[in-house]
Amino acid sequence: RMVDVQSGKTVEHPAIFVGEDGRITSIADARTVRWGADVEQIDLGDKTILPGLIDMHVHLRDPGLEAKEDVVSGTMAAAAGGFTRVACMANTKPVMDNSILVEGLAERARRDGFVNVSIIGAMTKGLDGKELAEIGDMKLAGIVAISDDGHHVANSGLFRSGLEYAAMFDCLVISHAEDENLVAGGHMHEGAVSAILGIPGRPAVAEDIAIARDVMLSEYTGAPLHIAHVSTKGAVEVIRAAKRRGAKITAEAT
Repeated sequence: RMVDVQSGKTVEHPAIFVGEDGRITSIADARTVRWGADVEQIDLGDKTILPGLIDMHVHLRDPGLEAKEDVVSGTMAAAAGGFTRVACMANTKPVMDNSILVEGLAERARRDGFVNVSIIGAMTKGLDGKELAEIGDMKLAGIVAISDDGHHVANSGLFRSGLEYAAMFDCLVISHAEDENLVAGGHMHEGAVSAILGIPGRPAVAEDIAIARDVMLSEYTGAPLHIAHVSTKGAVEVIRAAKRRGAKITAEAT
């Protein structure tokens, strides 16, 4: 069964016609089609056809950390998995915190990428959480969002300013929300298992507290906010409550 987006009609036995350029040209009911000898038929059986997926949180590691990943390997993996657009985070080396680096990565992605690449710039210079990065210049260079992913911007005044600047430039803020003072040195969830194993833990409340602050600042400024890699029950409850209040909050699961 397939829904034709243009007509809104549901096709029970879809026959999908694709042109030489690889684009879908039409959708018809296979039972009514007069099949000609010049039409190559491919039986997809119980496979699923859907629009290209988007992954808005990837790490291409380019520039500087290409031993882990790069534009070519990362976008090849995306294409293999059905993703036609990815948005790459700013924790590269050097950090993606200025327009020159953004333009360079955008050109590299256009030249070497196998799928469309959107770029996420840093909220603060060097991801240090001390001074805002060049948000306006980076937006003009093509970023779609800002994030200090890998770090939580602990300075509430600075995070508020980042939300306000981002909103002015119609740029989304993506938060890595976790109180780093509470999780420092931890390697797993803090609980009975971490205590038995003797491994320092990372308490769930560290995420809950950080998300609560970020959500409140988003509501206070009216700026949209996306919470990255949510992993705790408390965080989900905070986000659900904010959504019920009409806050401009979105989130992703870890």
